[in-house]
Amino acid sequence: MNLRVLLLISLVILFQVVDVLGGRDFYKILGVPKNANANQIKKAYRKLAKELHPDRNPGNEDKFQDLGAAYEALSDPDKRKVYDRQGEEGLQNMGGGGGGHDPFASFFGGDFFGGGHDHDEGTPKGADVVVDLWVTLEEIYNGHFVETKRKKSVYKETSGTRQCNCRHEMRTQQMGAGRFQMFQVKVCDECPNVELVTESRILEVMVDVGVEEGHEETFVGEGEPHIEGDPGDLKFVIRLQKHAVFERRGMDLYTNVTISLEQALNGFEMEIKHLDGHSVHISREKITWPGATIRKKDEGMPAADDNNRRGLLYISFDVEFPRGELTPEQKKLITEIFNQSGSSSTPKVYNGLQGY
Repeated sequence: MNLRVLLLISLVILFQVVDVLGGRDFYKILGVPKNANANQIKKAYRKLAKELHPDRNPGNEDKFQDLGAAYEALSDPDKRKVYDRQGEEGLQNMGGGGGGHDPFASFFGGDFFGGGHDHDEGTPKGADVVVDLWVTLEEIYNGHFVETKRKKSVYKETSGTRQCNCRHEMRTQQMGAGRFQMFQVKVCDECPNVELVTESRILEVMVDVGVEEGHEETFVGEGEPHIEGDPGDLKFVIRLQKHAVFERRGMDLYTNVTISLEQALNGFEMEIKHLDGHSVHISREKITWPGATIRKKDEGMPAADDNNRRGLLYISFDVEFPRGELTPEQKKLITEIFNQSGSSSTPKVYNGLQGY
């Protein structure tokens, strides 16, 4: 018995030593399973980056560096294969240890926390570029990454010099005894010459779960260049495509269902496929009139600031009446069933537009 205990302790220690030798557990750092797909890895990195970024929470520099290393390794298919086989040591042998790279700024844009970057008010800045990013309701409900290709102009140094930082200065000149004249002159510096070239970049724009239409995702410095200053920003404005089934109003979703007259009278059961694929069960035993509405709690849109909080799903019903004619026997049977031959069945004439 004592021998078995000693063997178990030895095995535990051995596993711990192997784990330490293997380096950091990047899957554990990101909080994803080993079979996580690329989208899950990106979402996990973005979520943790919000929490651990030193600009927001000083003191998390080491954790944030580990997070960046984990994302750098697992987001690259080739590096991920090496890491899965040989651990972090294998990455270091291939020259990709994942310590110094910071994918944060290029992956999310520079104003991820709304702070942007420091810009000297006296420094000229290029124009901002605003682009409408059309997304589906499914992408907003579930969260999504949209990959865009950005072609932009940038200034690169070339041979020669040019006049730059030109400004006007006041000079004083003596015209004679006790006589002075002030005049304005243009003064420029000598700067390296530049040429305008075009570069291509792949940007991944995050569509956050529950994001509102009109929200801007900004990539600082990705706008138009300025020959003597900073480039402008690139702003993606979220625009919502029309959906075939659902309409979004804030956190609530609306949809319409057409049922038969038989279902309207006898009741029904049905399933509606939601935006993430799960089924919403709807049943009704009593009579359903045209325009009737059912509300389903927590089946609406998730809130952008708290994805666990969700709105309502409103389901309104239209009734499809049968076409054709009824036989005298069928009409008689309907009259007997509904028993509405009294004064209550008299048509009511009224102004139905008063509410408009």
